[in-house]
Amino acid sequence: MTGTTRTQDTDLGLLLLHALPFDGSMWGGFVDLLPGATYTPTLYDYGSSIEDWAVASLSQVRQKNLIVVGCSVGASVALEIAALSPDRVVTLILIGCKAHHNPDPELHAEAVNLLKEGGVAPAWHKYWAPLFSISTDRAVVANAFHYACQLDPREIIKGVTAFHTRPSRGELLENYDNTVLVVTGKDDIAPGPEASAALSLTAPNGRLHVIPGCGHYIPLEQPKVLRHIIQAEILKHLK
Repeated sequence: MTGTTRTQDTDLGLLLLHALPFDGSMWGGFVDLLPGATYTPTLYDYGSSIEDWAVASLSQVRQKNLIVVGCSVGASVALEIAALSPDRVVTLILIGCKAHHNPDPELHAEAVNLLKEGGVAPAWHKYWAPLFSISTDRAVVANAFHYACQLDPREIIKGVTAFHTRPSRGELLENYDNTVLVVTGKDDIAPGPEASAALSLTAPNGRLHVIPGCGHYIPLEQPKVLRHIIQAEILKHLK
């Protein structure tokens, strides 16, 4: 599933990549930022690997230049897109990103089994609810829970598998010359501000944004702040 608007043509595209356990509609409040050139794919449609997700996401974008924004597992896809097509990605925005990957097969199997046996709700309470800031409006968290529970657990299992089998891209940013914005909530625990700061320093043109009163899911918890960050990058490249 792809969400796009179609009111404007431009050489710049905006590709928004969702987190677990959500889908492309996570970005519904952002598609007006670049009308006619915004893409919000649902990644589960593309299989169970980060590599397949990256290739499929990139293939649907018509524009020559890209701002790629990824949250959590979406940030892993964004890194993979940057590896595939570094010349096209003019700005890389990584939210709640773990670039290095140390596989944990036991955790992977545990999460898959929990989703198979209990559906989304128990997995939500164990893995994803704790990633929200305690400062986040409880209605936002409740809405996110309801939204996640509407998705097919089999699709989320694809996402869990993609996340746990993703390539490690820790060294990618060291030689990446375009803009890299690393964005984290101050209250995020996965990976959190310290790890995000370290990641931003690996890129020659890396910058860090720490958002107060926010956890892992910045597009849901602090959408206005994130909109300003993305909009500033869009305006920079449209000048």
